[in-house]
Amino acid sequence: MALASIGATVSLLIIYQSLPIYTHAAGENIVLQSPPMVFPLFLSQPNSTSSSRSVSVHHRKLHKSLPHSRMRLYDDLLLNGYYTTRLWIGTPPQMFALIVDSGSTVTYVPCADCEQCGKHQDPKFQPEMSSTYQPVKCNMDCNCDDDKEQCLYEREYAEHSSSKGVLGEDLISFGNESQLTPQRAVFGCETVETGDLYSQRADGIIGLGQGDLSLVDQLVDKGLISNSFALCYGGMDLGGGSMVLGGFPYPSDMIFTDSDPDRSPYYNIDLTGIRVAGKQLSLSSGVFDGEHGAVLDSGTTYAYLPDAAFAAFEEAVMREVSPLKQIDGPDPNFKDTCFHVAPSNDASGLSKIFPSVEMVFKSGQSWLLSPENYLFRHSKVHGAYCLGVFPNGKDHTTLLGGIVVRNTLVVYDRENSKVGFWRTNCSELSDRLPIDGALPPPPPAKLPLNESNPSLNTSSNLPGEKTQIGQINLDIQLTVNSSYLKPRLEELSKVFSKELDIKPTQVYLSNLTSNGNNSLIRVVVIPTESSSLFSNVTATSIVSRFSNHQIKLPDIFGDYQLLTYKLEPPRKGTRWQVKNIIVVIAIVMVSVVVSLLAYGVWLMWKRKQTSNLYKPVDDAIVAEQELQPL
Repeated sequence: MALASIGATVSLLIIYQSLPIYTHAAGENIVLQSPPMVFPLFLSQPNSTSSSRSVSVHHRKLHKSLPHSRMRLYDDLLLNGYYTTRLWIGTPPQMFALIVDSGSTVTYVPCADCEQCGKHQDPKFQPEMSSTYQPVKCNMDCNCDDDKEQCLYEREYAEHSSSKGVLGEDLISFGNESQLTPQRAVFGCETVETGDLYSQRADGIIGLGQGDLSLVDQLVDKGLISNSFALCYGGMDLGGGSMVLGGFPYPSDMIFTDSDPDRSPYYNIDLTGIRVAGKQLSLSSGVFDGEHGAVLDSGTTYAYLPDAAFAAFEEAVMREVSPLKQIDGPDPNFKDTCFHVAPSNDASGLSKIFPSVEMVFKSGQSWLLSPENYLFRHSKVHGAYCLGVFPNGKDHTTLLGGIVVRNTLVVYDRENSKVGFWRTNCSELSDRLPIDGALPPPPPAKLPLNESNPSLNTSSNLPGEKTQIGQINLDIQLTVNSSYLKPRLEELSKVFSKELDIKPTQVYLSNLTSNGNNSLIRVVVIPTESSSLFSNVTATSIVSRFSNHQIKLPDIFGDYQLLTYKLEPPRKGTRWQVKNIIVVIAIVMVSVVVSLLAYGVWLMWKRKQTSNLYKPVDDAIVAEQELQPL
């Protein structure tokens, strides 16, 4: 089976020294030096000489309440081979679709000058367009370019794809559902892509692994989030899901197992056994303890077991579904285990046909899997399914990819070295788990200065006073290009009216222009027809909602930023004049129509009268009279 994964395994370890993390305080740059780190890129083969190396990543424990960043997931694990989320980089922000990968330690996107990068779904990152971008300068703790000016990075993956480029630092924004404000972070700007990284639709990768360049580590080390994150992948028929950077109150019935950061740089669990249909497989618990143990990797598509464990698992499943017809897999180059289930392609009844599977932990607790956690649809036969679990060959590591955690909230509690599992519908996570209610909302931001009408910034026009406003103009920037936005203006206008709880006729959009990869547009808000004015309280509330990012836009419109606004005073007589003009026009039109109708009736009558002046010839003949003799 072709492996559509980014976080799979090869026998390669690169010894790197950790790169400096730059922060800004009181207008000066502070370089935080850290000791050398080992950045293992992939799981090692048994004969790897560096298998004895391990990484111990420890962070300070933070007990105060911290914000978190909740982000949506997109795409589908088996259709696309990955899930993605959206990040915005730079000022103004540039949007990217990045593969969620807990096995990678670097976040990277294609750079504008990359000549060996593929065609992805978003434009390349343009450092020169960002006023906050800074290159990570060459230093003793990184590999440098030939000119000794800039730090480099390089990553290679099992499916023979690779990424390399330069390291930069910029503001990273997390979307409208995040409590976390934009933060500076180090990321990779790609100059070369190969393999799947070149051909995939996604722009790059967001690295959630354990290492100094991991986005999670950078946020934790700055004290911005607690040392935890969570992923929730959508199910077989739904896709999508959610990601949360930072901690939140976990469900009380969540199943936790230990994870040993000193054993491996990857997120491992202490798996000791597997049950199929309630029956324990006849395996030694040590079979899952080889190499890096049992590793969770969100960037890998399927599950891979040591050969002995796979053989026992496959045999147990086939025994439970023996009445089903076994068929060939979708790819003749691979020997897949597939079954024809029914003419229908509905997956809702799979749990009645295929057995349940349990992952048993050292603590004695077990994590229950449904058929969608170990099956995938046959791409060529309707109503057929195949095992999404495969032997791992010579590698003794147990690798659990995204298929195993579909419709499961997985919490990576790095602070307490635990991983938690909670079965749920990930497409409805916000309704099932009040993540956003865990912490109070951030304090409201101040309104931006009203540059276009300075008089409205004075204390005499504070909310609550009797200033009256006839129109609100808001100039905003959206992180999508104008050609993409133009056919969606009507939809965007409806979103604004719904968010502001006003009529659609009160909002219209104008002045759409392009600003690099972004769009500039004017949002005009007018009062209702029954009222010719806004109160200052209402107008300030509308502007404040834009300024404080309380307007929630669908992700297809990207992120937004309020640049300037203008509160226009009422135009005396304008509305009255418009209404009178309409009335006059209506009267004139009615008069014209009536006149035309009357004229038409008159013409018809006239024609009828005229035709009656002439009698038929026969009617004009007088009866002949007898002649009288002379």
